[in-house]
Amino acid sequence: MWNNLAEPLTLNLEVETELPKVVVLRWGHRDRDKRLTSHVALTARALGASGFILADVKDEKVKATVDKVTKQWGGTFKFEMGVPWRKVVKEWRAKNGLVVHLTAYGENIQTSDALKRIKATGKDLLVIVGSRKVPTEFFSEAVSDYNVAIGNQPHSECSSLAVFLDRLFEGQELSKEFEGAKLKIIPQIRGKKVVRA
Repeated sequence: MWNNLAEPLTLNLEVETELPKVVVLRWGHRDRDKRLTSHVALTARALGASGFILADVKDEKVKATVDKVTKQWGGTFKFEMGVPWRKVVKEWRAKNGLVVHLTAYGENIQTSDALKRIKATGKDLLVIVGSRKVPTEFFSEAVSDYNVAIGNQPHSECSSLAVFLDRLFEGQELSKEFEGAKLKIIPQIRGKKVVRA
């Protein structure tokens, strides 16, 4: 875990990933969002992120789902919840990390050079995705270094995150081997094949 909530926030991001390290912060989590929040966390894990923060709320079921997948399918993926988003952003920036806010209103990932500029920094990334309408301050320089749009149409935060991570890691995350996996899918043309390690 990154911290004991009774003490000041201390993120421990020493995990086995290629630079930059990416942690996804999910802001907002309504009762109807539980399944989607799980999907956002699992997308983050599968597509190269080091960890996931469910800010400001706790949901033990979502955490249990993600922890179970990580235990079965391998790798190191940290899950934190209940941490105030402002503390996370403040500490992330204090450690010279970059904050990227995924929003339909940001610079288009295809038609701008936003991703090129983000990569050029070489910094670790905190990627913010919302579930409900985010506070206006998320768009400000005080919170986000970049506001990036995966297209400028309404769509899911899960799809935004998937496209962003795939572009960031240039597809390399799709062939990543997850150490310590108890289960592994063997790709094939038809059918399903899963082996136990």
